[in-house]
Amino acid sequence: MSSGATGSSRRGPGSEPSTRLRTRRVGCPGRLSGRPDQGDGRRDQGDGRRDQGVATVYACLGIVVLFALTGLAVHLGAATLARQRAETGADLSALAGAAKVLHGPDVACAAVVQVAVANGADVQSCTVSGTDVLVMVVARAGAGPFSGSASGRARAGPVNELS
Repeated sequence: MSSGATGSSRRGPGSEPSTRLRTRRVGCPGRLSGRPDQGDGRRDQGDGRRDQGVATVYACLGIVVLFALTGLAVHLGAATLARQRAETGADLSALAGAAKVLHGPDVACAAVVQVAVANGADVQSCTVSGTDVLVMVVARAGAGPFSGSASGRARAGPVNELS
């Protein structure tokens, strides 16, 4: 085996004669970008950074933000629902108490408690002042460490004085 201009010398396995041109493979056939492949499937950005996997990180962060916003919306909805339950419970229980006020304050307040519990609220106070019934109720919102409460007040009685 002769090596051309350098004479006949034997070279070891894998060595090339010095007169051959060496070609360098720049890219993979079928790839749309002209960036060289790093051998592990990732592309070089030109400044040495590799960009594969960045979209996964952004997608995970987006999902976390989406879950946080969903949790916030659920808690806001629970607070709004509790406020409406408290207001409704107070209004209806005050009307129920006003319907029974002529039977005495104990009967009126028993009606207040019954209607408030049916509407998902707890009675804080029930006061009978003449023919008016004053009611304060509390409705619970949520459960666990993010729970809260909403309160409602109502006053009911006859429009005209009874004679």
